[in-house]
Amino acid sequence: MPKHIKNGVMQFAKRDGVSANQFIAVAVAEKLGAMKAEDYFTNIAEKTDIERFLTIQKRKNGLPPQPDDVIPPKLAKRMKEKQA
Repeated sequence: MPKHIKNGVMQFAKRDGVSANQFIAVAVAEKLGAMKAEDYFTNIAEKTDIERFLTIQKRKNGLPPQPDDVIPPKLAKRMKEKQA
């Protein structure tokens, strides 16, 4: 492990009152959780029925997309492929 990373681990482990091993284990668990969440939502996006989504978006009394709404890149790519 690079020295600057080890120093950071030691600093924050001490601040949190835990061992370096426990700090690293928690950090790895957090990273794994984030990666699993990303996989989960990517899987859902891949199974999304784009046509049904667009129908729901256009329903009467529905709100139009807001300026800060963003379509994830993978979903945008799938939408373009379906339109082609």
